[in-house]
Amino acid sequence: MPGTTARPPADVGRYVSDAWRDRYFAACDAVYALGAPALAEQEVETSFGTTHVYRYGPADPAAQTRTPIVLIHGAGSCSAMWYPNTPDLSAERPVYALDTPGDPGRSVQRAPLHQPADAAQWLEETLTGLGLDRVHLVGTSYGGWLALNQAHRKPDRLASVTLLDPGGLEKVGLRFFVWIFISLFATSAPKTLRPRLAAWLEQPVLVVPELRTMIRTAVRAYRVRRPAPLPLSDDELSTIRTPLYLVLGKRSLLVHPQRQVDRVPRVIPGARAEIISGTGHGPQIDHAEEINRRMLDFMDSVA
Repeated sequence: MPGTTARPPADVGRYVSDAWRDRYFAACDAVYALGAPALAEQEVETSFGTTHVYRYGPADPAAQTRTPIVLIHGAGSCSAMWYPNTPDLSAERPVYALDTPGDPGRSVQRAPLHQPADAAQWLEETLTGLGLDRVHLVGTSYGGWLALNQAHRKPDRLASVTLLDPGGLEKVGLRFFVWIFISLFATSAPKTLRPRLAAWLEQPVLVVPELRTMIRTAVRAYRVRRPAPLPLSDDELSTIRTPLYLVLGKRSLLVHPQRQVDRVPRVIPGARAEIISGTGHGPQIDHAEEINRRMLDFMDSVA
């Protein structure tokens, strides 16, 4: 009818209001300030919406010509979550951090992209729009599924793939959702209890005030509308020929670490897989310096 606004598709993520969107952006900016300053921001139009991208870069002119790193964050978050990693990574290579459409952030989703073929096409279009012919792709959690899916479906631009406690290897079990629920509940705990809860839950969000505020605001501000991704089968994983590095937290609740460290190198030729002790689902946050170095060493080894 004239004068009415068409409702967006039910499976497209959205902010609940402009006011909550602005509050979330302010919380994100406080987290971005903890990491390397972005050199530029860019928006890339794709078939699925607008992808907002933060670009970081090394001061050394020689390093500026190296194969860049592309970072894909986890579900329910945005590229600000890479703040512990952008300083070290961008000191040695150009870095592009994407806000995934369908998650809170500055990207704008207009069509569903949770189907594997659509997700791969979105990322292909984004890399094309950025003018990137060759990249080291890094994904964590849901972003790990996106990276793994890309290596399976559209690997031509990929120099390597690094997966940080990723989705896509096992069906997401109840224990992970329980951990997410308890972690969100714990963000409301008294300040004096948060360090002990953070250690018990392997949840660094609780002890970084800016990160805690960003996560709490995201839950109020944005409605994620997509199912959990289905895991890749052994046959699908066996098609991957891109150099691959898998990093799992010893106390991960998303996957069974030892099972996947045994499985992935068996089904993906040449894959490297490691378990990091003293961490759960966020090794790149609570062991940032170590993980940054391991990632860069891996990328150098396949250059």
